[in-house]
Amino acid sequence: MKTIKNLKVFLLACMAGALTIAGCTKEEQSNSKASNNPVANKLDPERASGNTVLTLTGSGLGDMTSIVFENGNVPASFNPTLNTDNALIFRVPDTANGGAQNIVLTNRLGVQLKVPFNVVALPLVNSASNYNFIEGTEITLIGNNLQDVTSIALDGAAAEATIVSQSKKELVIKMPATTVNTAKLTLTNSTGPITTSQVFVNLDKAYKIFTDDYGNGFENGSWGPASISSDFAKSGTKSFKAGYNKGNWSADGFANWNGVASMPEYNYLSFWVKGASADYTLYVTGDARAGGYGNSDRSVPITVPANVWTYFKIPMTTLELWKKGPMKQLGFWIEGPEKQDESFYFDDVILVK
Repeated sequence: MKTIKNLKVFLLACMAGALTIAGCTKEEQSNSKASNNPVANKLDPERASGNTVLTLTGSGLGDMTSIVFENGNVPASFNPTLNTDNALIFRVPDTANGGAQNIVLTNRLGVQLKVPFNVVALPLVNSASNYNFIEGTEITLIGNNLQDVTSIALDGAAAEATIVSQSKKELVIKMPATTVNTAKLTLTNSTGPITTSQVFVNLDKAYKIFTDDYGNGFENGSWGPASISSDFAKSGTKSFKAGYNKGNWSADGFANWNGVASMPEYNYLSFWVKGASADYTLYVTGDARAGGYGNSDRSVPITVPANVWTYFKIPMTTLELWKKGPMKQLGFWIEGPEKQDESFYFDDVILVK
């Protein structure tokens, strides 16, 4: 009896599924009425960005087979069940190119209908190859809608960057000479201007602990094997190679044995780190911090991904490098490593206003 009951349930489910499929097919067939004279009365909205839902109303709009945004021939996907003789619903492709253009609709008879539309495609910057610069530094901006950017200004300054090359997803720029300490970038394309959330740092105005060499009286103050290296560099040609031996809890970094008095005008410590063979946690440490220098100072951990350069920018209010007086040491310590010797590469270790 149980088997028969289960079989009945199965058959009922199959019948329901068949009816659903038939219903969908019938709806698609009823909506598929291609016209020799499709007419567009209203497109709502007439200006929008990628992924926005558009509704086109008119007459003879049935049985459309393709929708293409004319600038760059970018196709838009749509559901035929939402296409009737009087309306069509579809989305602006997130790959659509910006600016005024036609949307070209083609029905099953090959008849085309062109509808004016304006794609809002402001420049978008998600990340950058570097956030530090001097005059002439080339930086790659990664994002979207970058192919028609015409100007890149340093926000709050008269200086403008030069465009080296550009595509929809990448924009390579050359940074100008400037006297500003830091600046966001204002990018303008055919849709309009945007200002980046990313802040770019003028290295010539930063307090340098290490760039291509030690700065401002600092030297190697490491417990483990460490040195200036030309193996890798984020800026320039050299970095600071910090070695950590297997099984040792040690701190590598920088020392100015004369001491550096408090500099409240600086707001951040920033640096790049190229990771080791695996993901590790390092701890920022300083002799004048509340926890002292070395293994007991765990209050500022940083997660360093393996084998890639990662940018860190830490507020001075978090670090409190002068909590106990002048700073003589600044470094990075590790619990371990346990499996093998490891090396990390530090570049552009600076204080930023």
